[in-house]
Amino acid sequence: MVKDGDTLTFLIESEKLSGTGVYHVDRTYDDFEWLQQHLFSQEEVSGIQGVIFPPLPVKAQVNASAKVIKQLGILGLGEWRAYCKAMETFVRQIAAHSILGKNNAVEIFLTSSDPPGRQRVRKNIFNRLSQAMEGMRKEGHKDVDEFFQTERDHNLVFTGCAKTAAERFLDVVQTEQKIAVACGHFSTALRLCVEQGEDPDKLDFSKVCVKLSEVFDSIQKNVTSVAENNVSTLGLGLDLESRYQEAEKEMLYRRTCKLVELETTRRNAEKAKPVKKAAMEEVKKAAETEFDHISGVAKEEIARLQAARVKMLQQALVQWCEKQLLTAKESADQFDQHLQAFRGMA
Repeated sequence: MVKDGDTLTFLIESEKLSGTGVYHVDRTYDDFEWLQQHLFSQEEVSGIQGVIFPPLPVKAQVNASAKVIKQLGILGLGEWRAYCKAMETFVRQIAAHSILGKNNAVEIFLTSSDPPGRQRVRKNIFNRLSQAMEGMRKEGHKDVDEFFQTERDHNLVFTGCAKTAAERFLDVVQTEQKIAVACGHFSTALRLCVEQGEDPDKLDFSKVCVKLSEVFDSIQKNVTSVAENNVSTLGLGLDLESRYQEAEKEMLYRRTCKLVELETTRRNAEKAKPVKKAAMEEVKKAAETEFDHISGVAKEEIARLQAARVKMLQQALVQWCEKQLLTAKESADQFDQHLQAFRGMA
């Protein structure tokens, strides 16, 4: 990723599975949104409403305020290496998806020299508001399938837990960053206490101040590394978990909407007059076939996600432990050197 002022440009390298070519393209966040919008609008693809779409990370803001960071989470901290990793994960998940990866927009995104984001579809705020109002009514609709009703109940709990965990972990990282800054300030203040002259007491005091300053520099470096490790491992893992729970929630809601439509179609078929009865039965059968296919895709997606999320969180936890152990060992060696230096002064 390259940062130019407030603009972030992502350099993507990809290779066709056939081995026929390697592509290098540069993309902005608008291009990622273009890809996501095209994947969302595949209404002609059978069962698409049952797909759990890989969640696109939130748009990063350079020098984000505390309020914005609270909204954006870990990805709003300005740790660009971690943010770049999150965007790469999104692309990998899209390309590897059995349904989404076949969409022509994915190939255009990965290979076209012209940025596709300029063709962005404008979103209608009024449609979103009307859908939100309708959604409040349909979200509470009881499911006819016990599997999906249980999954909806679990998702409601997990979504809240994942969001809370990500928020609390963000608090931990921000506290570590504040401690690192405070250590840096204290180190500078200690160096200001150094006095020149030949007075032995003042010389000894100055030496102690310099050594203590070096200790706090080491503490600052250690805490900064711990915070960076937190962001790049478990922080990213919790953020992805939270976004995927929201993505599953959206899929379950789309399926519930289709269920409501199916039940309406069935009622209309029952009430239809003899002249329209045959036509309404055909409409009902088509709606039932579509709903069954969506439910089939949804079950496969849920099973895939449950296996993937365990693997993702496991990987994040293992990387977190490994990085923090390495940082702890490096810091212990450094602090041991400081301790020996102080003993040498005694």
